[in-house]
Amino acid sequence: MATFKQVEEIQAWQKARALCKRIYSITNDGRFARDFGLRDQIRRAAVSVLSNIAEGFERGGTGEFVQFLAIAKGSAGEMRAQLYVAHDQSYIDRHQFDELIKDVDEVSRMINGLLGYLRKSGIKGTRFKR
Repeated sequence: MATFKQVEEIQAWQKARALCKRIYSITNDGRFARDFGLRDQIRRAAVSVLSNIAEGFERGGTGEFVQFLAIAKGSAGEMRAQLYVAHDQSYIDRHQFDELIKDVDEVSRMINGLLGYLRKSGIKGTRFKR
């Protein structure tokens, strides 16, 4: 795996950013937009994935990066659960649900892959910091 110089180079971060944009878009419409609790919670979860990847990277230490990636993965799980609620309430249709779940799962797998690499590598220090 290559050394990252900027968080924007990390594919999991790129995919999380695109997913966050989609979440904001779908939560701006219809009944979803009026369910302030769910709307805000799913948005916070989407932002959390993106933000925790970035924060962990910027901390510079591999141990901290692993810790923040684990938090990001947890937020992806939270977003997955919230998508079920949105679908159950008919805020999103089956097609939107399937696409979004696929995207969340992909982000989660990408984070998990990066976590696995970092844990197995034994890399210490500031290898990932600019």
